[in-house]
Amino acid sequence: MDAVKFEDALALFLEHLLLSEGLSANTQAAYRTDLTQFARWLGKLESAAWQQVSRDDLQSYIRYLQEAGRQDRSIARMVSSLKRLYGFAIEQAWLSINPCDLLKTPNTSAAIPSVLSESQISDLLDAPDTSTDLGLRDRAILELMYASGLRVSEVVNLPLSQLNLSAGLVMVTGKGNKERIVPLGEYASEWLARYLKSARPGLVGDKWVDTLFVSRLGRTMTRQTLWHRIHNLAQIAGIAGKLSPHGLRHAFATHLINHGADLRSVQLLLGHSDLSTTQIYTHVAKERLKSLHQQHHPRG
Repeated sequence: MDAVKFEDALALFLEHLLLSEGLSANTQAAYRTDLTQFARWLGKLESAAWQQVSRDDLQSYIRYLQEAGRQDRSIARMVSSLKRLYGFAIEQAWLSINPCDLLKTPNTSAAIPSVLSESQISDLLDAPDTSTDLGLRDRAILELMYASGLRVSEVVNLPLSQLNLSAGLVMVTGKGNKERIVPLGEYASEWLARYLKSARPGLVGDKWVDTLFVSRLGRTMTRQTLWHRIHNLAQIAGIAGKLSPHGLRHAFATHLINHGADLRSVQLLLGHSDLSTTQIYTHVAKERLKSLHQQHHPRG
């Protein structure tokens, strides 16, 4: 078994993830951060080589993270990164025994997101001043996000060419470059058509911008710009707390399930590769039903 430098192993591992799974830059950065932190901790031990790590060493690392105040979900993500790396090392014959086998990790339960009510969504959709180009753009964005459940990155990077208003559909390129087709609905289609006709030409001017939504300077919007716009509009709508753009995605999924949509269909619309990721929204719906039952049932 040849010795492999950790830096070289990490570079090859990340390249493998990129080529085999098409992971986003953000996901690759998360793996790099987790594993680099592990390497720093490992350097403090007498056993210098990452290939000589035992399961007890890894268990000690988990205890170290817990004592440092790391959340269970954060530790679970770290352990997942380690398992992926050492699994790759076994495949490459850099190791004969996987130290991650039977590794004990903290029990975590998926956090149930807080979800806007349908009346709150209505107030939010009405918040933009649609007499202005930017207000019309913002209304079109909100309608699209609530109608389709698109991620923030999918919205700001959505090419104009992938919008088909006549068919009421949008082609979305999501995580891992996976494509999905999502219906728009009547209201979103109407506001998008108004934006394209009355607002976008004035914002773009004589420039060519291939993305659907543009900034006040006629450029592709950034995630930060979209976050700030939605946060400000939420304040106008009287919605307490900080509303992130992802809140519209949560509302999209939860309201669909509340109105009878099946989990598999919602999974496809959201672009989740794993059904378990979508199942969190059934918990949200159940909590809502329990609340309604307790509030209105005579024996609630």
